[in-house]
Amino acid sequence: MLTKYLYCLFVSMVPLLELRGAVPMAALMGLPYWPSLVVCIIGNMLPVPVIYFFARKVLIWGKDKPYIGKFFTYCYEKGESGGKKLLAKTGKGGLFIALLIFVGIPLPGTGAWTGTLAASFLDMGIKETTAAVCLGVLLAGIIMGIVSVTGVHFLGI
Repeated sequence: MLTKYLYCLFVSMVPLLELRGAVPMAALMGLPYWPSLVVCIIGNMLPVPVIYFFARKVLIWGKDKPYIGKFFTYCYEKGESGGKKLLAKTGKGGLFIALLIFVGIPLPGTGAWTGTLAASFLDMGIKETTAAVCLGVLLAGIIMGIVSVTGVHFLGI
């Protein structure tokens, strides 16, 4: 049983999969919902400080490197333009709610990794970013849990 929880923890930490992949995986493995949700949230939140403090610096560092420069430049410019668009739409006061909703709606590319990177481009504080992302991850986990448990129940898996 511990091994299954560790799988969920590590899948929650992987970009793109994150909690959105780990919660359905936990349901398919027959793990109890609430404990697996807690494990998935912890796993999804562990990379947040690292992303916040270092991802932007790594992208800046890699922009002029051979082989990776074009990709890093693309990621940097995408994050910067996305942050500016979000700021223009919500203003400085609405960033917390916008980030929470962005992370909380379980769609591809809208998880904690992307949300934290966007927040770092917007120069949101680490406390505000962590709170918004954590609440968003909780919301996404509840949505994915309902969908996963319902799907497993109806499909009889």
